[in-house]
Amino acid sequence: MARADDYEAARRLAAEQLAREPVAAILDRSGLAPDNEWGMRIRFLDRTYRIGYPDFGFEDLDRPDQEIPLQEQVLILHYMLGADKRRRPGKWVAYRDIPGAGFYFPVFVKRAVNPLKGVFGRDLEAFRRCCRQLEGQALQDGDAGYQFQVLPQLALQLILWAGDEEFAPEASILFNASTGDCLSPEDTAWLAGMVVYRLVAFNRG
Repeated sequence: MARADDYEAARRLAAEQLAREPVAAILDRSGLAPDNEWGMRIRFLDRTYRIGYPDFGFEDLDRPDQEIPLQEQVLILHYMLGADKRRRPGKWVAYRDIPGAGFYFPVFVKRAVNPLKGVFGRDLEAFRRCCRQLEGQALQDGDAGYQFQVLPQLALQLILWAGDEEFAPEASILFNASTGDCLSPEDTAWLAGMVVYRLVAFNRG
C-alpha cells in the first residue's frame, strides 16, 4: 500500500511536469476553468478546488479550513497531465477492459465495488438519495443507476442490482473507453473509490 510520502512524491513530480507548460495550454487541454487569482479551478465531486500556478497548491473553496487529501490532489494533477480535448469519450467499458487494469482489479473491487454493494445493495432508496446529492444523472440500467461527470473529460456510471433473501446484491462500475488514455489503472481505481466513498459519507450523514 502506498504511503503518504509516496503520494507526496507523486504530487511533486506531477506538479514539476505541469509547471513546464504555460497555464493557458493546461487549461485548454484539460477543460479546467481559469482563476484570475490562483491560476485555475475545478469542480471535483462535491468540492470546488483552486489550483495555483506554477506551484500547483490546492485550496478547497467550499471548506477553506479543510485539508485536501493527497490522493485527490495526485489524481487531479495526473488528469491534467493526461487530458486531451481532442480525445472522444468512446463507449462505456468495465474496469477490466482498461489496458493494464487486470493487475489492479482486486484493489478496484475492494476499494469501489464491494463498498458500493455493501452499503447500498439492499437500500436502493439511500443510493438514489445520495447519488442525487452528488449531482448524479439517473440511468435506466439495473435496478438503480447513475452517471457522474467526475472530471471535465471523464465520466463514470454506478449501476446496482438489489439483493434479496435469495440473491446477493450486484454492482457494475463503467468508465469512458478513453479513461485508460488519460489515467493509469491505479488512478482509475482511486477515482471510482472516491465517488463511492463520497456516497457512503452522504449516507452516514
